[in-house]
Amino acid sequence: MTSKPSFNPPCGPVSGWRDGDVLRATGVPYATAGRFQPPASAPDRTAAFDATSPAPACPQGPVPFLDDILGTRYGELPGSEDCQRLSITIPADLADGEQVPVMVWLHGGSYTSGSGDLAIFDPKALVAENRLIVVSVTYRLGLFGYLAAGTGRPANLGLLDQLEAFRWVQRNIGAFGGDPERVTAFGQSAGGDAVAHLMATPEAPSLFQRAIIQSAPLGIARGRAKMNAAMGVAAEAVTEDTPAMDVVAIEDHVSQVARKYGLMAAMPFGTQYGHAPLPPEHGIEAAWNTTAPHIEVLIGHTSDEARLFLPSSPLASRLAKIPVLGKAVVNGISCAVTEAVYGRPARRFARRHARAGGKAYSYVLSWAAPGNFYGAAHTVDLPLLFGNQRTWEGAGLLDGATWDEINAQGRALRATWARFAYGKGLESRGELPCALRFRAV
Repeated sequence: MTSKPSFNPPCGPVSGWRDGDVLRATGVPYATAGRFQPPASAPDRTAAFDATSPAPACPQGPVPFLDDILGTRYGELPGSEDCQRLSITIPADLADGEQVPVMVWLHGGSYTSGSGDLAIFDPKALVAENRLIVVSVTYRLGLFGYLAAGTGRPANLGLLDQLEAFRWVQRNIGAFGGDPERVTAFGQSAGGDAVAHLMATPEAPSLFQRAIIQSAPLGIARGRAKMNAAMGVAAEAVTEDTPAMDVVAIEDHVSQVARKYGLMAAMPFGTQYGHAPLPPEHGIEAAWNTTAPHIEVLIGHTSDEARLFLPSSPLASRLAKIPVLGKAVVNGISCAVTEAVYGRPARRFARRHARAGGKAYSYVLSWAAPGNFYGAAHTVDLPLLFGNQRTWEGAGLLDGATWDEINAQGRALRATWARFAYGKGLESRGELPCALRFRAV
């Protein structure tokens, strides 16, 4: 980190830092908002902004089982409600005037955890190997960002934050060497769900031209109105003055209220139809069809999504102990849940998109660490995409695999995602042996 690169976007000068073969500008504000208020674009500056600290995380509670599986640690980043920040990772050797594709990352975490600048999402390898720019977005979560209440509190504040981030990219990314005409939105899990729902906004085609939707739980996105209403009532005790970590504690209580609503309760917080910027639920397909001809989509899932959640399910743990049949029963549950929540809805989304005049590719990712209980579970795409040995070596998800193997598969996956982002198109059918199959829809 010797020289300090500087950039002059319309938002005002930004001073970043060099990190080996990439340049970084981290923690740049893209919006401001009071608690429970829609975001406004961050005001322009005349003084240089020192973009050398990571974006703070939206306040959140610990998720110990994910820390074990992904190798994260609770409290890795400072928490702040002023979290509408983004970080930009740029190839260090861009020529003057060169413009490369931009990939805008929306992190997952059930809309209640995670942050754009967690170490496990470091896009350095993706950027350096493929000569493109990655913008990592941090947005409001849980009660701060994703639940309407009868007291007039709006829904979808985190989604509105994300829209502001894409507007910021359109206006400013050219100054960092990015091409605003080649922007790909990509996200995993709740982040993939967010990308899909951003596509239902009329503005989407002016903000991004391509979308990669990874493991979005679209099978539990509908029919949530009653659950959300019950949660909203339980959340009315939260005011603009409730201390942030008290809000997080109440969030846990609000999640309990969702439990009687079945599979949807696996992700109780999320996008709400009929609240800005989304249409009513009965109008969502038409909204997607309107933008489809203007956005190319790559959508898919891992072959064994549900295995991630089985160890934390008391029922699955009991079934697994049944002599002889236990393992088969648990595998059956995993397959059924993977299909219902991720597989079928992703294929349906791709087919509808293609029928509406859009270009769509569908994929299944099947890579797994040899002998690992989790197999090709939910999140197994993350270490391949954001390969960093130091960050990922403590992840239970990868036990049994050598770093050489992870990196070889990761490099191939990163190149495939980059090819899509470059607009070079994928073949009508293709595969990465033992890792990924995709096809045009």
